[in-house]
Amino acid sequence: MNVLRLQRFGGAGFLLGFAAGGFFDGILLHQILQWHHLLSGMGAPPFDDLRAQIVADGVFHALMYLIGAVGLWRLLRARAALATPEAGRELAGHALVGFGAWHMVDAILSHWLLGIHRIRMDVPNPLLWDLLWFALFGVLFIAAGLALLRRHSRVAPGLYAWAAPAAAVAVLAAALAAARAPEDAAVTVVMRPDVPATALLNQLREGERVVWRSASGDVWVLSGVGNAGWRLYGHGALLVSGTLLPAGCAAWTRT
Repeated sequence: MNVLRLQRFGGAGFLLGFAAGGFFDGILLHQILQWHHLLSGMGAPPFDDLRAQIVADGVFHALMYLIGAVGLWRLLRARAALATPEAGRELAGHALVGFGAWHMVDAILSHWLLGIHRIRMDVPNPLLWDLLWFALFGVLFIAAGLALLRRHSRVAPGLYAWAAPAAAVAVLAAALAAARAPEDAAVTVVMRPDVPATALLNQLREGERVVWRSASGDVWVLSGVGNAGWRLYGHGALLVSGTLLPAGCAAWTRT
């Protein structure tokens, strides 16, 4: 296998695994379990505001989209190398290393150096949860990846022929899931500052209700909307959680 091609090949697997690790973190911890948001540890204004938390999570996911896209591009450029017998094992190993590397970087940088969030913010001993997550999803995944990358692996290389399409599908599926809310989940809506509160209230349908709203009327939490929040973009919404339209975060940031 050409050395340069192998380098691009390995880099693609690492980036795809890294992006998958970020999506795993964002989907599971930010959205499903809601143990923390990206800036949950930043207690001072303006970072304690719900708008800032939403924007930060959106920017985080946008970064994972970018990293995943670069990984897919590099994989496409090195696609000729996928025909070699050891290709699947190499790609799977680098992807596992990338997945574990994300959790190590997140723990060291976000949890311990910057302190912008912890794995669990509502427990008396957050360090214990940090260490457990670091070991399970950081150390173990990197160890598994390095074991696959050993030249004399006892596992037949052909068993990993699925690695390239599986890595691409996993990142794309995670990216879509990160932007989609469960049907019964509450939906957060960020409105343009120049839109009156009645504009949103007039759009509520039967079964939809307001759970919470900010004093200024520009951030709302609604229940019963499910994945029908698309229509709110046409009535002054900059961001509707659970939709696949990323422009809302960018629009709010510009404002």
